Amino acid sequence: MEKSLLIYSTVDGQTEAICKRMASCAKNTIVDVMSISNVKNLDDYKIIIIGASIRYGKYRNEVYNFINENSLLLESKKNAFFSVNVVARKPEKNTPDTNPYVIKFLEKINWKPKNIEVFAGKIDYPKYKFIDKYAIKFIMWITKGPTDTSQSYEFTDWNKVETFAENLNL
Repeated sequence: MEKSLLIYSTVDGQTEAICKRMASCAKNTIVDVMSISNVKNLDDYKIIIIGASIRYGKYRNEVYNFINENSLLLESKKNAFFSVNVVARKPEKNTPDTNPYVIKFLEKINWKPKNIEVFAGKIDYPKYKFIDKYAIKFIMWITKGPTDTSQSYEFTDWNKVETFAENLNL
């Protein structure tokens, strides 16, 4: 049976959770889910999917480094990329063609993913350290998002996640 690899770069765990949900949808392949920092060998995988989250408007450097080091191998396989960001909670910014982070990301990298998706993330105020909590609250206030720091806000459309996984034929 084919093997697929779901790679994640996450700050608070939502991207990992999305990868695990995608893996649970697999019917046609054996799926490994792994942090981008733990990936050693891509050769055994027929499908490689990278998921990365945004924090303060940026993907983590490990995402760029991984793609730069592996772009030729990624191109030679069935592949996909998905972004997890809270901006995608807005309908006008929840597609690869309308999400500013994905647009900017694709301009910066040499790799052209064969499949691309955007998922809204999660705000988990109670989990954040003081500075992050209030920086994110300020960003949410500016963008008319939720600002009650005693709450968590789940924006991920899990049906959209499952549909993406099914479309990749996992």
